Amino acid sequence: EGQNKPESLMQRTIKAGKAGGAYIPPFRLKQMMAEAQDKNSVEYQRMTWEGLKKSINGLVNKVTKTNMTTIIKELLSHNMVRARGLYARSVMKAQLASPAFSPVYAALTAVINTKLPENGETVLKRVVGQFRRSYKRNDKPVCTAMVRFIAHLINQQVAHEILGLQLLTVLLEKPTDDSVELAVSFVKEAGCALQQLSPQGLHAIFERFRGVLHEGSIDKRVQYMIEGLFAVRKTNFAEFPALEPELDLVDADDQITHEISLDDQIDPEAGLDIFHADPEFEAHEQQWAELKKELLGDDSGDEGGDESGSGEEESEEEEDEAGRTQDIQDETETDLVNMRRTIYLTIQSSMQADEAAHKLMKLQIKPEQTKELLRMIVECGMQERTYMKYYGVLAERFAKARKENGEMFDELFAQYYATVHRLETNKLRNVAKIFAHLLHSDSMPWSCLEYILLNEEETTSSSRIFIKILFQEISEYMGLTKLRERMEDRFMAQHFAGLFPRDNPRNTRFAINFFTSIGLGGLTEGLREHLKNLPKMIMQHQADDSDSSSSSSSSSSSSSSSSSSSSSSSSSSSSSSSSSSSSSNSKPPPKKKRS
Repeated sequence: EGQNKPESLMQRTIKAGKAGGAYIPPFRLKQMMAEAQDKNSVEYQRMTWEGLKKSINGLVNKVTKTNMTTIIKELLSHNMVRARGLYARSVMKAQLASPAFSPVYAALTAVINTKLPENGETVLKRVVGQFRRSYKRNDKPVCTAMVRFIAHLINQQVAHEILGLQLLTVLLEKPTDDSVELAVSFVKEAGCALQQLSPQGLHAIFERFRGVLHEGSIDKRVQYMIEGLFAVRKTNFAEFPALEPELDLVDADDQITHEISLDDQIDPEAGLDIFHADPEFEAHEQQWAELKKELLGDDSGDEGGDESGSGEEESEEEEDEAGRTQDIQDETETDLVNMRRTIYLTIQSSMQADEAAHKLMKLQIKPEQTKELLRMIVECGMQERTYMKYYGVLAERFAKARKENGEMFDELFAQYYATVHRLETNKLRNVAKIFAHLLHSDSMPWSCLEYILLNEEETTSSSRIFIKILFQEISEYMGLTKLRERMEDRFMAQHFAGLFPRDNPRNTRFAINFFTSIGLGGLTEGLREHLKNLPKMIMQHQADDSDSSSSSSSSSSSSSSSSSSSSSSSSSSSSSSSSSSSSSNSKPPPKKKRS
């Protein structure tokens, strides 16, 4: 019974058709493959085919510049001879979904082409056939993607340069806006390689571009694109190199170039994408195992005996011990890039801010990476064409989740305000509105406004636009009355001193004029009263100074007069005493009374 059950499942999978039928979990599929007795049976072959298709599709979707070598080794560990059609299909599907990764997929195909030229030829045939079909149907998105893929296959020398020249000739034979635009993008991508491989052919193409430009039958926008292309040519395609250093993986001598033209009768070999039972399946798998050893250099089989095996195990143990003690630091910031990509995809794939916040909190981001998460929220909102409240609400959720997040937004406010002159007007507006949302919802401290010094010397046109949008947005949510009450809070006055300067009449007038010009003159009543009373305060201050100086002078004069009077009194007293003594000495004798 244990054998009949998996066999019935396999039979059901076969009857379901080429699409694979009912879903079988991976662990169950491995169990069924392990229990299969006949390796040449159709059921076993179909199971291996489904596993091969999923593996190749997953590996192609994961490839990047950094993990290219690892993905190539994993691909070559599968039967790429049997999966020739599956690989071509997966690469073309991935490239069509992400044309920006065309250099990566072209480099991957170039490496596979050196090992298995049939695989590279199949990819090239299908790409050329897809371009011809999309060009006839006027399918611009597909045609653009295929043109870009062909350009990078030429850069990797998988395709011959004649194919590129033929493609440009077809596009410029009857020039339209779309065809000329495609030709310009193709030359930018492959121009550097064509200049090295066929300079005369590229010169003829540029002469044709010149003729199209002189005819003037195309749109102005496309004419500017052609002029820009000539400017790129003058710099010898310095901004568009043929190969990036990370993707230059194949020597020119090892590469195999396929001479396929647009006029050839191309067989896409569509049957390779469909499962076919192989009567000699086991023998072919054995042949692939031998070929895989040659491709991967895995010549050391089990012939080394137990001694070699034990030696390898000991060396691996030593390497593991050394790896444990060695401190490895990732200077490439790969983890940071992957985290930013994950955050971006999570934000863009969510319908509501609460959903996005829930998903982001489940990512288990480290505390030291929280600031990068908050920065990504602001930057995602900054990239939108118009402000979306979605990003303000999302930032509010994180700011209110933890007090430290609000302080981090305070730091981000200082950083963005210091570099606001580098932002475009659209991005500047979005950033200001995100921080305005955080302020009016009390999600971040209002003390962040202390970074703003509103005067003519310490502001630029960009910073003034930022302040204008910030306060207009806050006023729209809170109302002018509540905003004025918040600005007049005596406990926060020290933080708003830069916004409402009272140190200099010139700065005070500048702030009053600024807020009045943006429709928020009600916030400047305190400044107006201060400016109105300023002359009186100055006069009072001067009067106080004069009174203090006069009192000090009078006190000094009184002290001097008192000292002089005391000296005079002492002298007078001495003189009187002396006179009295002299008079007493010179007093005549008393007269005798008459009898």
